[in-house]
Amino acid sequence: MTRWRVLNGPLTHNRGGYNAPLPHRWRTKTVAGVRNLRQVEAADRARLLDVSAYDISLDLTDGNGYPGEGTFRSVTEVRFSCREPGATTFIEVAADSLRGATLNGEPLDISGWAADKGLVVPGLAADNVLVVDADCAYSSTGQGLHRTVDPVDKEVYLYSQFETADAQRVFACFDQPDLKAQFTWHVTAPQHWRVVSNMPIEREEPAAGMTGAKTVHFARSPRMSTYITAICAGPYHEVREQHDGIDLGVFCRASMSRYLDADDILLITKQGFDFFHREFGVRYPLPKYDQIYSPDFNAGAMENFGCVVHAEQHYIFRSQVTDFEYEQRANTILHEMAHMWFGDLVTMRWWDDLWLNESFAEWASHWANTAATRFSDAWTTFLSIRKNWGYRQDQLSSTHPVYCEIPDVDAVEVNFDGITYAKGASVIKQLVAYVGIEPFLAGLRAYFTKHAWGNATFDDLLSALEAASGRELRKFAAEWLETAQVNTLRPEITLAEDGTYASVAVLQEAPERYPTLRTHRIGIGLYDLNDEGALVRREHLEVEIDGGRTEIRQLAGLPAADVLLLNDEDLTYAKLRLDERSMAAVVEHIAGLDNPLARALCWAAAWDMVRDGELAGRDYIRMVIRGLAIEKDINLVTATLGQARSVLTFYTDPSWSPEGWEQLARFAADAVERAEPGSGFQLAWARAYASAARSDNDLARLADWLRGENVPQGLRIESDLRWSLLQSLVAKGSTGPDAIESELDSDRTASGERQAALARALEPTPESKAETWRRLVSDHQLPNWLLRSLLLGFQHSAQVELTAAYAAKYFEVVNDIWAALDSEPAQDFVALAYPSYQVSEETVALTDAWLTGAGKGSPAPLRRLVTEGRDGVVRALKARAKDAAASA
Repeated sequence: MTRWRVLNGPLTHNRGGYNAPLPHRWRTKTVAGVRNLRQVEAADRARLLDVSAYDISLDLTDGNGYPGEGTFRSVTEVRFSCREPGATTFIEVAADSLRGATLNGEPLDISGWAADKGLVVPGLAADNVLVVDADCAYSSTGQGLHRTVDPVDKEVYLYSQFETADAQRVFACFDQPDLKAQFTWHVTAPQHWRVVSNMPIEREEPAAGMTGAKTVHFARSPRMSTYITAICAGPYHEVREQHDGIDLGVFCRASMSRYLDADDILLITKQGFDFFHREFGVRYPLPKYDQIYSPDFNAGAMENFGCVVHAEQHYIFRSQVTDFEYEQRANTILHEMAHMWFGDLVTMRWWDDLWLNESFAEWASHWANTAATRFSDAWTTFLSIRKNWGYRQDQLSSTHPVYCEIPDVDAVEVNFDGITYAKGASVIKQLVAYVGIEPFLAGLRAYFTKHAWGNATFDDLLSALEAASGRELRKFAAEWLETAQVNTLRPEITLAEDGTYASVAVLQEAPERYPTLRTHRIGIGLYDLNDEGALVRREHLEVEIDGGRTEIRQLAGLPAADVLLLNDEDLTYAKLRLDERSMAAVVEHIAGLDNPLARALCWAAAWDMVRDGELAGRDYIRMVIRGLAIEKDINLVTATLGQARSVLTFYTDPSWSPEGWEQLARFAADAVERAEPGSGFQLAWARAYASAARSDNDLARLADWLRGENVPQGLRIESDLRWSLLQSLVAKGSTGPDAIESELDSDRTASGERQAALARALEPTPESKAETWRRLVSDHQLPNWLLRSLLLGFQHSAQVELTAAYAAKYFEVVNDIWAALDSEPAQDFVALAYPSYQVSEETVALTDAWLTGAGKGSPAPLRRLVTEGRDGVVRALKARAKDAAASA
């Protein structure tokens, strides 16, 4: 990347009557980041101010009609009233430099401004017009206004990402969710660019005094929060369609347009709108809905109102993928669409209700996917992927209630986690089961109607649901949302001599440090083994579990089932255990269970038992080999294979792991041959084989596939699979730098560069690891895609000894890295560079030494991430001990 430079020349403000350069400029030495806004400050500012409108002008050119570099000009006019004339406030503006500012026509002293502190605004009138003229920095971290250059055609693409509090990197604003306002954008950009924002374009005109550029004026928006405003710009390829009065748009980079399957994206989009309109009873309120698939996006997507940004690398498919990927994309489309109501139309007052935004969208997306699209088993995927994420997060020492007080913006940054998303969505699902879907929807409709365009809290939603359902929900909310950790449910079964149930009870357990026993509404399924080896559900009943022991009297006297499955239909959030009789049947016949959700519940129970040190990892691998042989659900195959790799990496005795990798590789190779040629299952097994391969014979076969030799019938060795094969070969020392460069020469794209960087980091030599580490710790200007590629390639399950020396080095640099990087890359480094592959007491000791020494006074989010790394190592040590005992 070139170093940033400041644009020259004044930028006129198009609407506010501001037509001259401001008096002087003030520059910070470095942009230190955004202001860490505290909740008490936000509450006081919201009490003082009422913000009505922003008028924002950006110049994204270099002054000559070409794309700008380094910085861009940003002039913001904000109109607001003050309830206490004469008071002082502040406005966030995390710019590279300030040219000046005026309040009600008078220059402001900007000498005290700093990017991470904002600008003090004293002497407020009852009604105010504040104008701030700044040069803001383009980002390479995915925060603020991210700038990337396409290696294919050298075109520049921009997208904005403002959550949690990064709007201030692009325009001066009161950057908190409850100071909503109307927004009007004016953007000067190269003539051939498309510019997209929350609202439709009102008009375009040639840029004043500049050839080859235009100024795009957008319609004024309704009231919205700063963090869901958006600007995307570049020569994006565009596809448009009308549906039910909404103008739909899909965008991607020009060089990716041949891969864009807009028809499928628009199909899911239309199905989602039809479903949500019908169920929510409130129409989507904006005239258009654009989805921009942008490069280098850090997350999956972002719910900017009417201008959703998706991660191109995840959701535009350059080669064959399975239905797992299509379902994940559909779920993301529906998740962001649900936010248009829950988050955008009605917005949380402060970040302590972030969980409600994300949990609701998570629940609603799977609900809609199941009911409105071809992915009718989406709840199975929710359990296998998302809910397991929640269980894992909830058992870390950093666990927290779903609802927790957020003192400042820094604290919320690390709360975009499995509790906020998956556990919260599970609580919503449990709440729906508790009150019934129709009362739940009636409450939602009332909530949306009452709080449209405003801010609300969970208490507001709970009141609406209580009124609609007639049920008291405060106790439910308290035990589910204000307490941490996960319960375990176990069956207690006594059989009569005639083979019937003498008694059945459900035992509920809670960890010693988090002793809450919750109320659960669960299903109980009875499954019988038939002559064809299928486990068919004979009975299903729903019951409420409360306290440590709940007797299920309805089952007394019924013939005992081969499998008694607690939480059938997955209504509650709890870890499950199977009784001995059921476990034996599941181990032998898990693929015979007659619905994928039941199979997913059994897989989840086995996975939890491995992680809790109750089931040997090698036994789980045997269960995988036996159970996945005839599995017909691609999502279960994909999720379970991922867990099998984790088991072999972290949870099996290292002396047995090579045998386990060999078993998995052999099984995957056979499955590739057995699978239907060209099917998604064949691809999934090929990916599994590539990752599991360790022996010379297996690696030679991968090399053959890469050369196009001896490829199984129907298996398409295309770009993404090619990189997976190559990276596996590189990691195990079977090929090297020349092969990486050769592959990159044939795939000189953004994806190719990202994959090549990861492959180089995987090279299993001391020199390669030293160079990768040097770049990670010394180059603080790495773009987000490159930093993540280097981190993902630095450690590998086949290179544990090679990277052992870096465990101690991590703790020597982690404080400095946290201080030097923006929040997103800093979190990536802390989490991904932690020596999690070094499963040893020495790693625990190094971590403890840091926590009580150099890290003792470190910021709480940093300590939390390091502690979570420690938790993983401690859990792996316990699981390995269980596995080692299995060989005795």
